[in-house]
Amino acid sequence: MTGESALQRPGAAPFTERTPRVVAARKLTRRAERDKAGRFLAEGANAVEAALEHGGTVYELFVTERAAAQHERLLLAAREAGVPVSPITDRAADGLSETVTPQGIVAVCALVDRPQETVLKPGAKLVVVLVDVADPGNAGTVIRVADAAGADAVVLAGDSVDPHNGKCVRAAAGSLFHPAITRIRDVDAALKACSAAGLRTFGAHGYADTELDQVTFDEPTAWVFGNEAHGLPEDVLGAVDLAVKIPMYGRAESLNLATAAAICVYTNAMASRRTTT
Repeated sequence: MTGESALQRPGAAPFTERTPRVVAARKLTRRAERDKAGRFLAEGANAVEAALEHGGTVYELFVTERAAAQHERLLLAAREAGVPVSPITDRAADGLSETVTPQGIVAVCALVDRPQETVLKPGAKLVVVLVDVADPGNAGTVIRVADAAGADAVVLAGDSVDPHNGKCVRAAAGSLFHPAITRIRDVDAALKACSAAGLRTFGAHGYADTELDQVTFDEPTAWVFGNEAHGLPEDVLGAVDLAVKIPMYGRAESLNLATAAAICVYTNAMASRRTTT
């Protein structure tokens, strides 16, 4: 199947930026519309493939002729899954994208977050909690880190960014569809839910007394990370079981959120694997 034949709709031209279905999809770049519709846009081959392969509900796949030629396998997988594949013009693709260079392949998907009681439950071994994280790129990168480290779930707590934000989806590079994700507005409730699920809570804090290499990872763990600029609030630091800092051996004053999360979560994951093998 060639890209051109994959896009054939007898007697119809590609959808334009004015086509009602494209107009409706374009609205999903706004959070209020995503929450109202229960849908979001997943742009790019990685995100589309993950949505199709890992149980994400995909309502429609928009694709340009150029992208169809590049991703014939994805179009075939979409058709086999009963997902409508709709050809669009390059200009329509520009409208659906929040990037300077659109990839030309965008899926309309169901929101991925789930109720907390189905995510934070006994049996989870490793959970990542983001508190008031504002930058969607950071949130997406941490979700990707959590996925790579085998975390069971990611919790976006407090005023954290919407995980369905376009920049977050792109930064997650398909991982948005892998670990369970939940949003909990009340941070204290999120921490209590972690404890109730049998998770020991570790708060990442640059001025903690305990260093990462002093921690023993012999229990299920929830790592709690704070806002990029302000870190974790004092009340959250007081509520976690242990505040932990990454030792700084060089002259850098600090690490950015995604890097700190990668170090903490992977240190935990590797230590846990050593004790269970």
